[in-house]
Amino acid sequence: MKRVLAALFGTVTGLIFLLDFKSHPASVASVPVATSPVQPGTSSSSSTGSSSPASSNRTSSGTAKRARTASYTGDSVDTQYGPVQVRITVSGGKVTAAQAVVYPTEDPRDQQINAYAIPTLNQEAVAAARSAQIDMVSGATYTSDGYIQSLQSALDKAGL
Repeated sequence: MKRVLAALFGTVTGLIFLLDFKSHPASVASVPVATSPVQPGTSSSSSTGSSSPASSNRTSSGTAKRARTASYTGDSVDTQYGPVQVRITVSGGKVTAAQAVVYPTEDPRDQQINAYAIPTLNQEAVAAARSAQIDMVSGATYTSDGYIQSLQSALDKAGL
């Protein structure tokens, strides 16, 4: 009888803790929604120096000149919940900005997850500067995996 009561008490206590658990607070309204998807494999650039990628950071004598700024869009990566695509801005051979231009937004749960995952992944990509070795976001495994693959594709296109 004591075992039954202990098991019942443990079950009820565990159930109370489980029902009281609050998930990550995120504002769905703060998610930037991609309104016009970019075609995979495209890149756009705006140059403050030479327009040739091979000569953009060096003069003929090998000295550095004004840094070229260009944007590169990674391949679209299909995940279980939808495609993910990343665009990076490179200046002086370093990633200065990263933005997910396509990501899952089909249902409210996608929006809730990506409200905190996308800004975190964007910050991680900029902090990594020249690498796709960034931390995944807990609770957004599929989005994180797709983001990392698309980021690596964009870095490859940028020659980093």
